[in-house]
Amino acid sequence: MGELVSKPEYEKMIAATRDQRMQWWREARFGMFVHYGLYSQLARHEWAMAVENFEIDEYEKLADNFSPKPGAPREWAELAAKAGMKYMVMTTRHHEGFSLWDSKANPYNSVNYGPKRDLVREFVEACREFDLKIGFYSSLMDWHHPDSWRCAFDRKAQERFTTYIRDLNYELMTQYGKIDILWYDVPRPFESWEGWHSLELNQMVRELQPHIIINNRSILDEDFGTPEGSIIAQDRDWEACMTFNDISWGYLDSEQAAPYSYNAQRIIRMLNTATFGGGNLLLNIGPTPDGSVPEEAVEPLTTVGKWLQENGKAVYGRKFKAHHYNRPSGICGVSADDQRLYLWNWIWPDGGELPVGGFLTPLRQARLLNDNSNIEFEQKGHRIILKNLPAKSPDKTAGIAVIELDFGKPPEYRGASYYPQLKKGEAVSRELSE
Repeated sequence: MGELVSKPEYEKMIAATRDQRMQWWREARFGMFVHYGLYSQLARHEWAMAVENFEIDEYEKLADNFSPKPGAPREWAELAAKAGMKYMVMTTRHHEGFSLWDSKANPYNSVNYGPKRDLVREFVEACREFDLKIGFYSSLMDWHHPDSWRCAFDRKAQERFTTYIRDLNYELMTQYGKIDILWYDVPRPFESWEGWHSLELNQMVRELQPHIIINNRSILDEDFGTPEGSIIAQDRDWEACMTFNDISWGYLDSEQAAPYSYNAQRIIRMLNTATFGGGNLLLNIGPTPDGSVPEEAVEPLTTVGKWLQENGKAVYGRKFKAHHYNRPSGICGVSADDQRLYLWNWIWPDGGELPVGGFLTPLRQARLLNDNSNIEFEQKGHRIILKNLPAKSPDKTAGIAVIELDFGKPPEYRGASYYPQLKKGEAVSRELSE
């Protein structure tokens, strides 16, 4: 391993390469999270071992019965590709401490128990088959390891446990070729990067995988932030991770989970919120005990994929945060690139017209994104009226039509206001402009 550098030097080094390393990720917009492990057999929650106070030897019995079917990771990857997702992140080892690969550092793994197979390798091969970027989720917390709680107050236990974590990540970074994302989770019990030796750990990772991007959950800022359970924009690269049912990341009984699960329209709205804020959406599935995709996820994700085939221009590629185009319409969301705004229409208007407000820049062209057909419009002051629209939404897949407004440059936008429109050149007070 190369010579270690200080935290300021490390941060300067990764900042210098970040734009190049992050380019694909910034354009990808949409990824699949996969939470799969022994807890899938319980169908009660991925934290069952902790919240139900399992004894370790009792929980270990799940390892012998763990039996993912052959080809399960390929099924996940095939659906991710159909859904229009561009990358996947898999729980290589969740907090329960069971590794899904052939690990020498952790004998409690899927090659020594249960299926006797390296599921991480199967996942990597499936991602490559479907041209998906590869992400490894790597928990820092481990309920199975004897030093995982002692390390908070015992220096020798700390050294043993952080060495164990380092060795696990060394294996992941050296056994499967190029890996695109390292997704840490739950840095407990330590409360600082110094406790985890994160600076040394991540320098090792980057030496082994120079092109990798790393999230912020080893208590270093690294490459991107990770809001969880809500899609909240950050002043940096960010990715919101969301469950499929707002109850559990792991598998739940599909029939009972279905009423809580997202439909295609809700997923598209989440995609809009992420794109609007300049971030990504990492949407989770919790495979069944045998590794099958939960049935309640198949139709919504397939529908989203069909919708993206026609409307992906509003999602993929480098998009700008569109907060300054906050609400040109009460029934549309927005995304933006360097010269166009995309109106994501949730409720199709009656009467053949859709007014949008706040734009001072002349509109050059309006068209439907799914078939490139032109839309007539009239522009008066701050108001654009899209005219002679179809009686019903022209989007037959999800009922969410996207209208492209081409201004030729980022449009000047004043935002929603009930104050009288100002004439060109007329002064506006600070009170009214805000």
